[in-house]
Amino acid sequence: MNREIATIVLSLTVFGLSAQSIDECQKAAARNYPLIRRYELIARSAAFTVANIGKSWLPQVSATAQATWQNKVATLPDALTAMMAGQGRAPEGLRKDQYKIGIDISQTLYDGGDSRARRDVARWQGNVEQAQNEVDLYAVGRRVNELYFGILLTDDQLQLNRNLQELLLADERKLAAMLKSGTAAESDCHSVRAERLRAVQQAVELESRRTALQRMLAAFTGWDSVRVERPAELQASDGNNRPELSLVTSRLILADMQERMLDAALKPRLSLFAQGWYGSPGLDMFHDMMTRSWSLNGLVGVRLSWNIGALYTRRNDKARIDLTRRQAEIDREVFLFNNRVERLQQDENISKYRRLKAADDEIIALREAVRRAAESKLAHGIIDTDALVKEINSENEARLQRSIHEIEMLKEMYDMKFTLNQQNNEEWK
Repeated sequence: MNREIATIVLSLTVFGLSAQSIDECQKAAARNYPLIRRYELIARSAAFTVANIGKSWLPQVSATAQATWQNKVATLPDALTAMMAGQGRAPEGLRKDQYKIGIDISQTLYDGGDSRARRDVARWQGNVEQAQNEVDLYAVGRRVNELYFGILLTDDQLQLNRNLQELLLADERKLAAMLKSGTAAESDCHSVRAERLRAVQQAVELESRRTALQRMLAAFTGWDSVRVERPAELQASDGNNRPELSLVTSRLILADMQERMLDAALKPRLSLFAQGWYGSPGLDMFHDMMTRSWSLNGLVGVRLSWNIGALYTRRNDKARIDLTRRQAEIDREVFLFNNRVERLQQDENISKYRRLKAADDEIIALREAVRRAAESKLAHGIIDTDALVKEINSENEARLQRSIHEIEMLKEMYDMKFTLNQQNNEEWK
C-alpha cells in the first residue's frame, strides 16, 4: 500500500516538474472546456427521441366519450310498427340524442417504414449536433496555440533580457573602474546604468505578461500550472481532417434520411384494432328500438389506411431538402476554399521565416563583433557611451528578432497542423 502511494506521489511530482507538450495542452483544454459536457446531453436527447419513436409499435389505447344529437334516426316500417303495436309491443324507437363511452385499441402491423425512417432522422440529427459541437470545441485549439507560443516567445525575451542586463552590468562595472582611474566621465556610468534599469523595467513587463499567459493557459487546461517546451519543427502532409467537413457529411446524410421519411409517409398502414363502448344505441339497434336501454358493445378487425395528404406538401418538402443539401455543399466548398487560402498563407509565412532565419546568425555575429569593438573603442576613449549603448541594443535586437523568427515559424507550423487537423504525429515528418 505504501509503495502504491509512493508511486502516485512520485508520478504527480514528475508531472508537476516536467514540461507539457502542446499536444497535451490541446487535449487537456478540450477535456476541460465546458462544451465537452454537451456531448452527453446531445447523446441522451437523441436516445430519448429514438426510444419514443420505438414506442409507436406499442398498442395505442384511447378513451372516448361522445354525446350527439341527430335530426333523423333509423325507424321500423310503419306497417311493422302498427302490427307490433296491435300485439302490445309497440317499439319506442331510437332516441335522437345518443351517447357513448368507450375505449379504442390499435396495434400497428405495418407502418411503411415510417418509424424506422424517423429513428434514422433522429439519430442523424443528434450526429449533426455532435459534429457542430465538435466544430465549436475545435476552435479552442487555436486559443491554446496562441497562449502556448506566446509563453515560449516571452520566455526567450526574458532570457535575452537577462543577458542584456548582465552585459550592461559588466560594462557599468568597467566604466566605474574607469571613472576611478579618471578615464571615464560620471555621465558615462549614468548612461549605462539608466539603460540597465530600463532593461529591468522591461523584464517586469515581460514577467507580468508571462504570468498572465500562463494563468490563461492553466485555466484552459484545468491544471494548476503549465510548463511549456519548445516543440519540434513540423511539415504537414496531405489530407484534411477538419471537423467542419464531418459536419457537412452529417448534414448531407441527414438530408437523405429526411427524404426517406417523406417516402415512408406515402405508404399505407396496416393495423389491428378493437373498440368497446357502453352507450345507447348499441350494435343491436333493433333491441334498442324496443327498449332504449344502454348496452355494452365491442368489435375487432383489421384496418388498412392510406393517407394521401402527404402528397400535398411532398413537392415543397423535397425542394426544401434539396436546398438544404445544396447549402451544405456550398458550405463545404466555402470552407475548403478558405482553408486552402489559409494554408497557402501559412506555407508562405513558414518559407519567409526560414529565409529570415538563414541570415539571423550572421547578423548576430556581426552585431556582436561591432559591440565588442565599441567596448574596446570606449576603453580607449575613441567613442562615448551612447555609441556603445546603441550597439548593445542593436545586438540585443538582432537576437530578439532571431527568437521571434524561430517561434513564429514554429507557431505557423502548428497553426497549419490545426488548419488541417492532423493531430497524429505519424502524419508529420
